[in-house]
Amino acid sequence: MTCEESIAAAATVVRQRTGRLDLLVNVAGVLHGDQGLAPEKRIAAVSPDLLRRVFEVNAFGPLMVAKHFHPLLKHDGRAVLANVSARVGSIGDNRAGGWYVYRGSKAAQNMFTRTIAIELGRRAPSVIVVAVHPGTVDTDLSRPFQRSVPPARLFDAERAARQIVDVLAGLTTAQSGTFVALDGSTIPW
Repeated sequence: MTCEESIAAAATVVRQRTGRLDLLVNVAGVLHGDQGLAPEKRIAAVSPDLLRRVFEVNAFGPLMVAKHFHPLLKHDGRAVLANVSARVGSIGDNRAGGWYVYRGSKAAQNMFTRTIAIELGRRAPSVIVVAVHPGTVDTDLSRPFQRSVPPARLFDAERAARQIVDVLAGLTTAQSGTFVALDGSTIPW
């Protein structure tokens, strides 16, 4: 996600093998990791290095994927480009604060998603572009933060993937440019 050349190369391989895509789901994301990468509770913990690292994966990466793969979505049939986002990237739904860099990177990803939807709506009206919130999925990304998640609201990866595909299958072109939850409801930007 941080190397445009590898994204372009992957798009070339797909173009040579299939010539088109009907569904592209971008699931890459980073919240924590090595070298002190962790969500900040206070603004004092934000650093330029942290901003760069998280924005490269969560915001810039999906934009580069769209840049190189969108031609494969432009065909006579229905096609969907979905960026897995997070409810914490909703400006309108932010009631807890904190997590500056992750929230900001997902908000940027959401803006890029909306902007891609507007452009492709003009150039390829059968392409649906959305941001999708998968809920809390039991993965390495969420594992350190699952303490307060009720068991019924913690999804295994297979279930979340199935639900994402089901939601995407039910979308119409009128919903392109929106931010949706797994129940199909719209999340405010």
